[in-house]
Amino acid sequence: MKSIFFICFCALFAFSGCADDDDELLTGGNIDVDLLPDTKPNDVVNTKVFDMINLNYPGLEKVKAFYEAGEYYYAANSLLEYYRTRTNVTNPGLSLINVTITEADQKKADYAMDNYRLHVNNFYEDAATLKPYSVKKDGTINWAFSPEGASDEYQKQLHRHQWFIPQAKAYRVSGNEKYISSWIEVYKNWIENNPKPETGTNTTSWWQLQVATRVSEQVQLIEYFKNSINFTPEWLTAFLVKFAEQADFLVEYPYNDGNILISQANALAYAGTLMPEFKNAETWMNTGYKILGEQVQSQILSDGWHKELSLHYHTGIVANFYEAMKLAEANQLTGKLPSNFTEPLRKAAEVVMYFTYPNYFKKGSDNVVPMFNDSWSRTRNVLKNTNFKQYVEMFPDSEELKYMQTAGNGGAAHGRTPNNDMKLFDQAGFYVLRNGWDPTSTVMIFSNNNSNDISNSLSAYSHNQADNGTFELYHNGRNFFPDSGVCTYYTSGGNNDLRYWFRGIDKHNTLSLNKSNIKAAAGKLLASKEGTTEMVVFENQGYDNFKHRRAVFYVNKKFIVLVDEGIGTAENKVNLSFNLCEGSNSEVVVDKANNGVHTAFADGNNIVVRTFANKDITCSPFTGRIAYLVDGNYNERASYTIDMDKKADETARYITVILPVNGSTDTTTIDARFTDQGYSNKGASVNVTINGIDYPLSYELN
Repeated sequence: MKSIFFICFCALFAFSGCADDDDELLTGGNIDVDLLPDTKPNDVVNTKVFDMINLNYPGLEKVKAFYEAGEYYYAANSLLEYYRTRTNVTNPGLSLINVTITEADQKKADYAMDNYRLHVNNFYEDAATLKPYSVKKDGTINWAFSPEGASDEYQKQLHRHQWFIPQAKAYRVSGNEKYISSWIEVYKNWIENNPKPETGTNTTSWWQLQVATRVSEQVQLIEYFKNSINFTPEWLTAFLVKFAEQADFLVEYPYNDGNILISQANALAYAGTLMPEFKNAETWMNTGYKILGEQVQSQILSDGWHKELSLHYHTGIVANFYEAMKLAEANQLTGKLPSNFTEPLRKAAEVVMYFTYPNYFKKGSDNVVPMFNDSWSRTRNVLKNTNFKQYVEMFPDSEELKYMQTAGNGGAAHGRTPNNDMKLFDQAGFYVLRNGWDPTSTVMIFSNNNSNDISNSLSAYSHNQADNGTFELYHNGRNFFPDSGVCTYYTSGGNNDLRYWFRGIDKHNTLSLNKSNIKAAAGKLLASKEGTTEMVVFENQGYDNFKHRRAVFYVNKKFIVLVDEGIGTAENKVNLSFNLCEGSNSEVVVDKANNGVHTAFADGNNIVVRTFANKDITCSPFTGRIAYLVDGNYNERASYTIDMDKKADETARYITVILPVNGSTDTTTIDARFTDQGYSNKGASVNVTINGIDYPLSYELN
């Protein structure tokens, strides 16, 4: 066949009067007939690829010649050779030199070949061994599988193919062809069983985030696997056709907003930049960069916070924007992004810095950031080696970010510590009080979310929880009031009880009306003052006829006083909630008779909490929960509410003292009372007495 093809080719050009150099041009110039593989029927390749590829793209001359001669298999073979040898694009996030693989990724790669145990983040048949569920059914893959009781997040993440990159790394490290064979088999099965919807999206396999994840990873997968003997011309054409179909899908169906739109735009920028051979590559690239350039301004608030107000998604979108920056720089496309692209990102990076607890500076630390809204536990290693490493690369002139990336590593840190000033992120609604950056320091962070166009409904699917006024308090290595966490994502049509429990307002450290969730997150900063005693006053009109105002006094940067007022005509029970750190019954003790709590940890790092009010109150302990991840698991802890019966013409007024103590709390005495004439919209005055010393505290509003 090869001989006949080239005899005919030569005869054709002989009759046309072509010179030798013309022959070389039309056959690609360097074809050695004996090196061509045995030909195969045209129908073994997906010929749609030749309609999608720009055959006039530099380097595809052989592909075009074979295609025009009707030799589609040879055209596909030449296309594969092109991808194996091309040097015209650079993926800055991928290096094939000295590839390494973690133990966890090795398990994901291997489990995928054990009865199709396909890894899905945070869902395990056996969490101790990170053993995923098997999706095997009747000898094949059941792409509709979901473990009993799992949220709909399982199905979403299953279609993000989270085990493919681990298999690619395992292949590069070991050279074992079983990994690419597994990838091809499983992905081919997915293609056959998950066709693109005729119109629109679905909520699982063809939802924007799933498609964006696949596209972003497939530009890596082709590089990891392309030199394998199992990466054949026929598989290449099938892979590329599906890749283009998914990139086109992202252009056609842009998500409405938020982190998903950023992921989608990032995927398009990667697709268009790294696969420029496609006819639609320019459209992919321009669409992606255009969205990124617009959204960096609209999604990052003026105070640096991402509009979804979740630190988890905040760090994720900053990472996406940074990836786009690196991609553009590596491929001489910086003009695709606006000149002011990095300005909001600097503020966003500083948000992460100021939200980092001082235990971050101790090696091996967990839970180094708050868990407000849909955020969860983060370790020092992740923050240091991923987030702060990126931020220093983005902003090498920042001495503070440099310090965050290098301190606590042994040896001298670079840069300088950030300052201890009060930080007011008033557009997002977060306020940070801090006395230092040493692991023994104190940091208190309040969340008073300002409603925005993404989360004002506070629906269960929102990343914004109904908990305005809540706080976390870190002191000397211990978070005494950690947020309850997320625990699980929303399960549409299933059992939503667990997600609703963790989103409940009384499961947070704030004031509520009869434990009913607020209807609006309309956080407003009213006043602040720095000095020996720092003060912040804020409020939230969470109910139609009931508003929560909270004044915070950080006295001598030693202890905290909260003045909470429930304002309005509501007539009901008012609940002031506190959810404590984990500990045994003898370590975290609810003092029901004294309307508070004290801790008795053996390390001497303790607190005493006491609440006082303008009328009778009762203390109601309950079993709280805390979830560090979104895997459905949680631990129990001590929690309680301070309850008051409020009449329509009354304002519920509380004073709470939170006193850190080094050692035993047995001899600590605390008292507090209001010293004003009753509620006033203009301010409040109290007197706090600790171990016989009076502390008069007040604020006035203009």
